Amino acid sequence: MVRTTIARTLATLALGAGSLMGVQLAATQSASAQALSISCGAVGVELELCKAGVEAWSKDKDVEVEIVSTPNSSTERLALYQQILAAQGDDIDILQIDVVWPGVLAPHLVDMRAHNADAGTGHFEALIDNNTVDGKLLALPWWTDAGVLYYRADLLEKYGFEPPTTWAQMTDAAKTIMEKERAAGDDDLWGYVWQGKSYEGLTCDALEWVDSYGGGAIVNAEGEVTINNPKAVEALEMAASWVGDITPQGVLNYDEEASRGVFQSGNAVFMRNWPYAWALAQGDDSPIKGKVGVVALPKGGEDGGHTGTLGGWNLAVSKYSKNPDLAVDLALFLTSQAQQKQRAISSSYNPTYPELYADAAVLEANPFFGTLEETFTNAVARPSAVVGDKYNRVSSQFWSAVHGVLAGQQEAGPALAGLESSLTRLGRRGRW
Repeated sequence: MVRTTIARTLATLALGAGSLMGVQLAATQSASAQALSISCGAVGVELELCKAGVEAWSKDKDVEVEIVSTPNSSTERLALYQQILAAQGDDIDILQIDVVWPGVLAPHLVDMRAHNADAGTGHFEALIDNNTVDGKLLALPWWTDAGVLYYRADLLEKYGFEPPTTWAQMTDAAKTIMEKERAAGDDDLWGYVWQGKSYEGLTCDALEWVDSYGGGAIVNAEGEVTINNPKAVEALEMAASWVGDITPQGVLNYDEEASRGVFQSGNAVFMRNWPYAWALAQGDDSPIKGKVGVVALPKGGEDGGHTGTLGGWNLAVSKYSKNPDLAVDLALFLTSQAQQKQRAISSSYNPTYPELYADAAVLEANPFFGTLEETFTNAVARPSAVVGDKYNRVSSQFWSAVHGVLAGQQEAGPALAGLESSLTRLGRRGRW
């Protein structure tokens, strides 16, 4: 008889080796009698959707699957995975992993195409490239994210602006509307809010600025540190010019929710955020319901490009699974186009198949999805696949350098020159 069980939740995981060992043991004891186990997040409806998908797959199979609810904190979840995998434990067969983890966990994951030659077919190419390390496809895209630009459609219409296609257009519209609305008495309105806190979110924002100007990535696919270039300098100088002008000084402490709070309360004309903010901005309790539009992030001038930092989650299979073929089969089912269509319609999860952004049922449920295909097609990946387990150090050095520029502590040129030197030393023999 097919039976899907929900394992002991790991969401209360505390940091520290002792706590991690206790959690690992609990997972091992619970999962040892199962044919398969899969880790799923529990943010919002994630866990329920995971359970429904697993039940659909196992309906006609004589397989028991245990669903392990992992910590919502990405830091804690990665720490748990790293300890289990380092011990070569088979506690979890299928792991839900962040888009920046394939390179970090690469030694412990199976090559999906070694078990199914068609694995990865049809997904956005940028996602497959991101999940491929040393020629091996280590994870299947489950849902995706990329940075997008939110705008107050009512205010743009009021002052005769179209949704901007370049950063210069966005800056001009933001400044004009902010000044006119303030003159009319709305002293709390700002032109543009985003994620300026010194954390991973700033890496995402800053990489979008740099890539939109044609400044490339931090480290390119060949392992060369490329961040110190004139286009990247221009991009950071642009962003620094916003702070204290169209952007509040407090943005240097904003994360996603802080910037959403300002925008959703009606106190910003534009906002950079992930697609999740759409449903919240359109909620019944939102002061700006029905007044919001979403477009691709602006280009860095007419010669630049629309881009968005790649985000999202994937499914990977542990190299230590006792049933890797079965695990890959379940991962393929859960990440299939049919399953992703259901998730998009019911819960606004962004699919990883380009065709679904033109699907009538998906667009009826999520009208703004139709504007995002180009964003996901051209999404820029953080260099986790190239730098591997040193990604966190690379990212922290990048966001620290950028934060210093935004705070006026250093000019963009010297900051990126120093970053280049530091990352080159961190790499292997001057490169990655």
